[in-house]
Amino acid sequence: MVGAGLATHGDARLGAIEAASAAMANLSGPPDLAVVFASGAHVATPEVTLEAIQEILGASVLIGCGAGGVLGRGREHEAGTAVAVWAASLGESGSAVAFHAAVDSAGEGIGDELIIEDLPDLAGASGVILLPDPYSFPTDIVLAELAHIAPGVPVLGGLSSARTLDGEAALFLGEEVFERGAVGVRLEGVDLLPCVSQGAAPLGREVTITGAERHIIHELAGQPALQTIERIVSELTPRERAMVDGGVLLGIVVGAGKPEYEQGDFLVRAILGADPESGRIAVGATVEEGQVVRLHVRDARSADRDLTQALGVRVEAMAGRPPAGALVFSCNGRGESMFGVPDHDALALERELRGAPTAGFFAAGEIGPVGGRSFLHGFTATVAVFGG
Repeated sequence: MVGAGLATHGDARLGAIEAASAAMANLSGPPDLAVVFASGAHVATPEVTLEAIQEILGASVLIGCGAGGVLGRGREHEAGTAVAVWAASLGESGSAVAFHAAVDSAGEGIGDELIIEDLPDLAGASGVILLPDPYSFPTDIVLAELAHIAPGVPVLGGLSSARTLDGEAALFLGEEVFERGAVGVRLEGVDLLPCVSQGAAPLGREVTITGAERHIIHELAGQPALQTIERIVSELTPRERAMVDGGVLLGIVVGAGKPEYEQGDFLVRAILGADPESGRIAVGATVEEGQVVRLHVRDARSADRDLTQALGVRVEAMAGRPPAGALVFSCNGRGESMFGVPDHDALALERELRGAPTAGFFAAGEIGPVGGRSFLHGFTATVAVFGG
């Protein structure tokens, strides 16, 4: 069972009680897990908020973070004071283990130099919810390491997007507030379906990388990369070329081996630069020869369609069982500024997940799996959908 509540009361304690009471109304007893996203006055006095929430919930495990804005139950509050509370009873077979993790300052990359402190054994987990501080936790590097030590375990979450009055991170674990690192929860025995909507539409034909080094693509389909991209753009329809005028991205297939690649198979990354003389391009991901790529563009229509389709696929996978609830991590570049209307992602979740209790926040970066490995994204909506 899952419950969710959202409150915008200006008083942090009263708002926390209101949101927690709404979440508790759907449960028959104290939840096994609570997740809290707090903005405005709640980040100024987080201990007050957490104490009030636990007075109502008495949750066995609680994690959360400060947020620039929160969302849930069909509503989005992108600024100001608000708190979203999500609570779940995981049943007899489900369990949640919370943690606060930090990375040794000597760590500079993947391998022996990287020491992730206080991280539980994640092997065999149903999934992990991870809420890092963007300044003190190297999320990209940690996710790459987790792909090695816990392959196949989906990691979902988002970077905390608000700080305390002292300028420190606001990461919640129980009623304690951490100023650095990341908080998270290891889930086991839980039916969790990850959903990553990157908000970008594929354009043109697929091509294969035939020359690459780290972040640099030398050749596509045996020709200089830049010239190949220019040729693909010239083949587009006038409407598609108009979409490219707003900026072009590159979708990179991460999990190869499928006869056909669909929208969700591509890891979408920015093209960071190009050298007209050599024809090389730089992209925001490590690439290698043999990978398939395709141009992508991002706009509100693509983002709306992508989220609707991605959620629909997850609901279909439940074979008629309604979703129990969902946690959502939406980019702080989405919202009304992207879609031109308020509450877009929250209403899409409410509609596609058939009213299942949801809560989330506008993150400074979103975490979710593509091709069997979890990455840090931008401009996405990543969703942890929980089965009933």
